[in-house]
Amino acid sequence: MDHIVLVGASAAGLTAADALRREGFTGTLTLVGDELRLPYDRPPLSKQVLAGDWEPHRSTLRQDTDLLQLRMNLRLGCRATGLDTAERVVTLADGDRLGYDGLIIATGLRPRRLPFGHDLAGVHVLRTLDETLTLRARLQAGPRVVVIGAGFLGSEIAATTRGLGLDVTLVDVEATPLARQVGTFVGGLVGEMHRDHGVRLCMGRHATGMTGEDGRVTAVTLDDGTRLAADVVVVAIGSVPATEWLTGSGIPLGDGVLCDHTCRAAPRVYAAGDVANWPHPSAGGRVRLEQRTNATQQAITAARNLLSGPAEAVPYAPVPFGWTDLYYTKIQTCGWCPSDATVEVVDGGPQEHRFVALYKVDGRVVGALGWNSARALRQYRSHLAGNIAA
Repeated sequence: MDHIVLVGASAAGLTAADALRREGFTGTLTLVGDELRLPYDRPPLSKQVLAGDWEPHRSTLRQDTDLLQLRMNLRLGCRATGLDTAERVVTLADGDRLGYDGLIIATGLRPRRLPFGHDLAGVHVLRTLDETLTLRARLQAGPRVVVIGAGFLGSEIAATTRGLGLDVTLVDVEATPLARQVGTFVGGLVGEMHRDHGVRLCMGRHATGMTGEDGRVTAVTLDDGTRLAADVVVVAIGSVPATEWLTGSGIPLGDGVLCDHTCRAAPRVYAAGDVANWPHPSAGGRVRLEQRTNATQQAITAARNLLSGPAEAVPYAPVPFGWTDLYYTKIQTCGWCPSDATVEVVDGGPQEHRFVALYKVDGRVVGALGWNSARALRQYRSHLAGNIAA
């Protein structure tokens, strides 16, 4: 191979570039990203950057000198708009066409939006650094904040904004925060933590509309008629894979880029990170992981498999690992934590504000969660890895 193109200039794309060089690839690398900024890390956006504890440069993944060592052509601020797998060409928004011998797709996600309200000033989504800085500037006026969506991102935003002393309301259709991500037992504890810190919770409620005055949001209306006064609304109702540019390309699409067990989507085309959807042996089907650790691990595997070719490619079957920080609490998960699993606390307890819980399906441990218990959680990870590999 002489030219490898990586589409997506975030953690997965940059890690793939680094892995390709470490694996001995000496040809041309081109990294394409639709933002003008150098690749940066996303987990700090809803926490340290939004709170103002970090300035933007601290989230940058590589400085200029480090990027120079990768000897890449950077095409930043230039969105990929099409792919021709027969001709092996990526088309860019400026009309340029990049021929490739190998391609790694790492375009990540775009935020879901409500069918209303986004035309009003003060209504935000949070995915990019620029969106975070825009929201951060707005928070300096001390607004009343409504966060719609109580998953990981929404809970982090609510905790961060409340930590700034703001009036915060968190809304979700589920009975507790994080219900879909870790179930209602842990979700209930997260809800209690939000309340203890002064966040109002509107659980089991749908946002049905927004009202505004002079083009700026003033309130959110819920399905029971409740009207929540708001100067700022943050919509955090999940994300969808950024695959629109691949329509008609022949790349199999579903919930993301549909890959095989080696991250291969088509001849000489691999995918990694939030956009990749592949069969995991312990999941009973396909998965797509929106986790920072997965972005790194999968990018390394995709890069190696692209260079080695299908005959020598290795399967990608990680033990999923993720985390969130809420107030003074760190919650870590490994394996699968389905909402319908049986949850058993095996170390510590909620009353101690420190515990490990195991997630069981049909009596088999499939995941574990640590609440302020990073060290205690480690002893369960090797056991869990054995279960996933079995």
